[in-house]
Amino acid sequence: MKRNNKTLLAALLLTAATITNAQPDEQTKAGMQRMSCTSIMVGKNASADGSVMTSHTCDSWYRTWMRMVPAHDYKNDTVTAIYEGRMHTQSADDSTKVHLKGTIPQVRHTYRFLDTAYPCLNEKQLAMGETTISGRDTLRNKQGMFMIEELARIALERCSTAREAIRLMGELVKRYGYGDSGECLTIADKQEVWIFEVFGEGPKKIGGVWAAVRIPDDEIAVSANISRIDKLDLSNPDRYMASENVFDVAKRLKLWDGKGDFSFWRAYSGGNYFNEPKNYSVREFYIMNQLAPSAHLCDTVQNLPLSIRPDKKVTAEQVMHLLGSYYEGTPQNLSGRHLIPNPEKAKQGQNAPNGSVSIGSADATTLPDSIVSPFSNPWMRPDEINMYYAMGDSVMKNIRTVSVPWCAYSTVIQLRSWLPDEVGGVAWVALDNPGESPRFPIFSGTTELPAMLGICGQHVDRDDAALWHYRKANRLATVRWGTYRKQLEPLRDYFFEKGQRELPFVEQTWQQLAQHDGKQAQQMLNGYTADFFGATIARWDELARKLWRQTWTGF
Repeated sequence: MKRNNKTLLAALLLTAATITNAQPDEQTKAGMQRMSCTSIMVGKNASADGSVMTSHTCDSWYRTWMRMVPAHDYKNDTVTAIYEGRMHTQSADDSTKVHLKGTIPQVRHTYRFLDTAYPCLNEKQLAMGETTISGRDTLRNKQGMFMIEELARIALERCSTAREAIRLMGELVKRYGYGDSGECLTIADKQEVWIFEVFGEGPKKIGGVWAAVRIPDDEIAVSANISRIDKLDLSNPDRYMASENVFDVAKRLKLWDGKGDFSFWRAYSGGNYFNEPKNYSVREFYIMNQLAPSAHLCDTVQNLPLSIRPDKKVTAEQVMHLLGSYYEGTPQNLSGRHLIPNPEKAKQGQNAPNGSVSIGSADATTLPDSIVSPFSNPWMRPDEINMYYAMGDSVMKNIRTVSVPWCAYSTVIQLRSWLPDEVGGVAWVALDNPGESPRFPIFSGTTELPAMLGICGQHVDRDDAALWHYRKANRLATVRWGTYRKQLEPLRDYFFEKGQRELPFVEQTWQQLAQHDGKQAQQMLNGYTADFFGATIARWDELARKLWRQTWTGF
């Protein structure tokens, strides 16, 4: 996820205004990584059902409107426009601050695709996740035509496999130039998943440099705003791909001496967002440890493996939960640090003869002295953290969590080779904080989305934008997370489970209908997405009203 300069500046000013002299490094670094994304990749033999998976959390003030762009046929000598600025528009028709970067020749036929801020899935079961890796500031050349979201769009319109998409994007970057900061796309099809990283060539040359590595079928990988690709074995094209200038640019810009072992991340990135010479940080380390604890990964090494074999086969629900995680059960869990005296123990001690009263099978003497405050939550703002710190709570330091409340939307995409493309590819979409929101399905074969998904909710609180129907309940739940999570999390998980439970029914019904009436099959698929989405909206509206009623005495 790219950081918008104005948004980032505002975040940094807020951080600076609320900072105490006790923890400037932690707070400043937290501000630098606020507007960032996470992507988890799963190979087909590492998943529980044989799916290939990629995913994405779009963690910034980017648009939440989405639409299905239909396939289209074009005449010869047609061109297509390449834009910059569509990330902050309010609908598909909004061209405010959208700039034309140039045009390229159009192909005769384009595929249908799901047009999110970072386009993510097409009708051929080709899917993408995204995460900004920034890299060295000296590499960017804004004169390049392509921003990463437009590279992804063109590839989804024209390609049916991950390898085809990587080759096309490489050709476009070479011919027209890459104008964005360092970016990563996690590109999957129904057979394999690749990690693709791209940078500019510096201010003196309009072009680009890139590398891609296929994740082994029995492994998982994580990318979270840090270049992850290390050594390249280009003699093995089944596993590695790169631009033809990948070594020359590093030597020309003196990022590699041309003698020692070449490392892509060391040359083009240099390290993580804490300026450590590492190709990972907290999120990569945490997620990989959750999926492969037996590997006993160490966070003191410079090079964390790009991918690893999980201890158990990974389900789509696990990926959903990991994208919603905040290090619960580890010392990094911010919401577990703020302890208060246990009110139940104090209450029972007051009422009890000799200070002890039976409570069920236990008495007050067995209750813990302290509990986590119900007001403690994993997503505290810097000013909240500083308030606790100023009151003497020295452990209250911010750590960037996997899920964040400023997430615009997120996707977990399953791709399944044994099914027709129309129902084989499915994006599980959540709006707002992925640790709190439900997910609804959009299939490769979906052709129409509910109207509420066509309007961005980032600019104005409006009832016709889907975002706010989730955000209101989520923010209320966050205020007293220790209490309200007991109502929100079971409801969120209900929709996670419902989606996976009902998938076989959708697949079978669509196939039966498609044999006799393609139009009816299409209506069923569109209707299922609309009904599922509508159910999540209704339940979150109900939850918001319920939480409001429970706050009648105040927050």
